[in-house]
Amino acid sequence: MAPIRVLVVDDSVVIRRLVTDLLQGDPDIEVAGTAVNGRAALHKVESLKPDIITMDIEMPEMNGIEAVRALRATGCTAPIIMFSTLTEQGAVATLDALSAGATDYVAKPANVGSVGRSMELVRQALIPRIKTLAPRTSLRPPVTPPAPRAAVPPRPAPATRRATETYRLLVIGSSTGGPEALHTLFSSLPLLPVPVAVVQHMPPVFTRQFAARLDRSSAWQVSEAQQDQPLGPGQVVVAPGDHHLEVVSTSRGFVARLHQGPQENYCRPAVDVLFRSAAASAGAGVLGVVLTGMGSDGERGADVLTQRGGTVLAQDQATSVVWGMPGAVTNAGLAELVLPLPQIAPELVRRLARPGRPVVAATTPVEVAG
Repeated sequence: MAPIRVLVVDDSVVIRRLVTDLLQGDPDIEVAGTAVNGRAALHKVESLKPDIITMDIEMPEMNGIEAVRALRATGCTAPIIMFSTLTEQGAVATLDALSAGATDYVAKPANVGSVGRSMELVRQALIPRIKTLAPRTSLRPPVTPPAPRAAVPPRPAPATRRATETYRLLVIGSSTGGPEALHTLFSSLPLLPVPVAVVQHMPPVFTRQFAARLDRSSAWQVSEAQQDQPLGPGQVVVAPGDHHLEVVSTSRGFVARLHQGPQENYCRPAVDVLFRSAAASAGAGVLGVVLTGMGSDGERGADVLTQRGGTVLAQDQATSVVWGMPGAVTNAGLAELVLPLPQIAPELVRRLARPGRPVVAATTPVEVAG
């Protein structure tokens, strides 16, 4: 099959050359062209019809956010991966780009020493995203077959959940496509009588800005989780970047615990860590949701959760940007229901709203300025 054709958009000639070189070093990728700003990108996309676009944010004439918005207005459906800086301003701009229609982002490395090391970090982050997000017809099959997988012991039967068991905790995991999926979910989800813990794969700073946006655009009280923070009904905590989030049951109720243990599934925070802790703390009282994302983070945690009698729901393939995480949970037989994103909020209301405890209507979603 043909290689994946990428358009590289950046106003820096040095960055354009570096990104072009690292992409051209992969046999499955071809750089179809480059553009110096968003306005030039519009013309290049029309003529080159790339499979994937990488887009800088700060550019003259037309910046990356404006370019994403303009491309989507023309009907361009090619995945767009933003390059962003690990700063407050970079986080705000990246979230604006995702709201405008960008697909994913790669953080520019900072304070790592050599240019070679910086570009290696970009390569490790960018190329897997390109290969995952590219149209299926663009990617050539692997030259060598994958190594055989070790036999996996059969899972024990999950614990039986009593029909009268009340859910006491909602835990959610997401990655690629997750920011917009979570915005869609919470902006349509009324307040419910349970606390919510979220792991969205994001670096530090980004998670704080993301939590603030969810707080402004929903009926829920949303914040970045703090160490030993009590978790109450109607409250959402988002795992801080570079920290695992656990939910622990104490005499005071559920509290958040943060730590920087080893990465799991190459991630910190990891969904598996959150789900395992929720299973240990609330067992059959946990409802887990796995939304769009690359990889398989959440599968092992969902396994533990179901063994303790908890329930897992997964987003369906059609509405996922990447059906990696929810697909892994589904294919492992761990998802009780697989639902389109718009149907997840009504299902959560059905399961979590308690008799005699009316839900509070969600606020109308608001436009969040950068």
